[in-house]
Amino acid sequence: MVTKRKKHAAKFKTKVAVEAIKGIRTIPEIAETYSVHPSQIHNWKKQALEGLPEVFETSKPKVQQEDISAKLFEEIGRLKIELDWLKKKSGEIR
Repeated sequence: MVTKRKKHAAKFKTKVAVEAIKGIRTIPEIAETYSVHPSQIHNWKKQALEGLPEVFETSKPKVQQEDISAKLFEEIGRLKIELDWLKKKSGEIR
């Protein structure tokens, strides 16, 4: 009899890994609670701990800063065009 592998959601894996990292309960207790093999919990815990430094890297805010800068330059350009148009029109009225 062939059994299908279980595919766990990322949210579930995170929940189990965080609980393992906290260390309040033992890995076998957590495995029994969530019906997951203890070695799988060890793997998820290891992956979580390895991935944590990436969460705190400063490269992501730079991307957001570039997006903000691009929007601001676009707004400056639009306002400059409007100002030039208004100067032109005000000169025609006088």
